[in-house]
Amino acid sequence: MTSHPLLLPPGPVDLTAIATDSTPGWTRGKKAGLLAMAEHGPELADLQERLYAAGRTETSDRRVLLVLQGLDTSGKGGVIRHAVGLVDPQGVKITSFKKPTAEELEHDFLWRIRQALPQPGYLGVFDRSHYEDVLVARVEGLASPDEIADRYGRINDFERELAEDGTVLVKCLLHISREEQKERLLARLDDPTKHWKYNPGDLDVRARWDEYRTAYELALQRTNTEHAPWYVVPSDKKWYRNLAVGQLLLTALRDLGLTWPAADFDVDGERARLQSADAQDE
Repeated sequence: MTSHPLLLPPGPVDLTAIATDSTPGWTRGKKAGLLAMAEHGPELADLQERLYAAGRTETSDRRVLLVLQGLDTSGKGGVIRHAVGLVDPQGVKITSFKKPTAEELEHDFLWRIRQALPQPGYLGVFDRSHYEDVLVARVEGLASPDEIADRYGRINDFERELAEDGTVLVKCLLHISREEQKERLLARLDDPTKHWKYNPGDLDVRARWDEYRTAYELALQRTNTEHAPWYVVPSDKKWYRNLAVGQLLLTALRDLGLTWPAADFDVDGERARLQSADAQDE
């Protein structure tokens, strides 16, 4: 794995040792961070369009999949609006995974994930993901310990398959503190325009904070691989969270070495045809 301040190192994971209000790799403050985010926009959009063009012309099977995991209010929607929102939406596929439907429960836990994978040329975004099946399933007892243990390996095999098939995975844990989550939940309750975002069930999850933290630590440790590493993004500061994920996406796209697809037709010949047709119309 290449060095990056947010890259999770191999081995046991202790999320309590990672500050949720820090800004790893960034020392210039909020104002400069917001400016940098805006300045990234044109390059992000250009590279994403190159990726999309290559997919549309079938000159590349590359695609990028951004996996966003985090407890309620950690900012998955904010990242989608402020970072992913910088690129052309026609080349983006966003999937928000909720409680499995009856049909989905009839299949293997990865079945619905496979249905949502981005096609070549696309930037795919998972708002929650297959990791719910080793997080919620573990804490809420929806699967046996043996089944959960088996799923870690199946996830690793699945992600290796994706990487070998041309998918670049960018897996981000949006790491928020219990105190910041409380403030954000209270803000939703205080603002009638945000009541639709509030879910009373969030407090049930919050009551099991330590259990969820342990579930995340185990999942991160067991699925932090060379082909699909985890990035832990401190998310108490919204501006930094958005900037950090935006920079990770930018790096992923840069590393693809994307170029514009060459024309598969005679450019000069088509120009001559166009000029000739216009001359006849005159």
